[in-house]
Amino acid sequence: MNKAITTLSYALAVSATLTFAGTAGAQTSSGNNHSHSHSHDKKGSVNEGYFDDDQVKARELSDWEGDWQSVYPYLVDGTLDPVMADKAKHGDKSAGEYRAYYDKGYKTDVDRIVINGKKVAFFRGKDSVTGDYETDGHEILTYKKGNRGVRFIFRKSAGDDAAPRFIQFSDHIVAPEKADHYHLYWGNDRAALLNEVTNWPTYYPSSLNGKQIAEEMLAH
Repeated sequence: MNKAITTLSYALAVSATLTFAGTAGAQTSSGNNHSHSHSHDKKGSVNEGYFDDDQVKARELSDWEGDWQSVYPYLVDGTLDPVMADKAKHGDKSAGEYRAYYDKGYKTDVDRIVINGKKVAFFRGKDSVTGDYETDGHEILTYKKGNRGVRFIFRKSAGDDAAPRFIQFSDHIVAPEKADHYHLYWGNDRAALLNEVTNWPTYYPSSLNGKQIAEEMLAH
């Protein structure tokens, strides 16, 4: 098991410098044909990154509790091709260009995350590492498009050495509300994670199959 954890530790470290070297892109794309399914404010603009500071409220880890799966495998195997084709109909890129964009955005080797109470478990195949996490506040980020995003941040207080020191959630929700999907940024440098803008591993409930996830994305 120690060998497995060491291997996963290395994989997560690589992810922190490569895979995670761009996670904030999920937020920068919030006004760029990104798919969401949570409730909107009365102007329908919070999910696009337009909100007032006083709308942002502290959130607990319980907002993301559950068993979650990465959507990246469904992009790779073609299940999400209809989503890319739909984006092409309404956006400024071809389906292939959108696929390349999301390939970089969704890419991760952490295929499952389980959140239960304070514990967050990161799975890479059958290997896993777990940490206990406490809230570490939030940060409001402003992007080039003029829209903004909120990162809800949690710091590891106990657990496996290989578990990341920080996790940052972005789900285009700015106040307490159960998430139905989210983008997750993780690593050992809190400030550096806030600068990630191209890679944003995205997770949906493990109870959904690929077709259902695609339908969710198309519906929103």
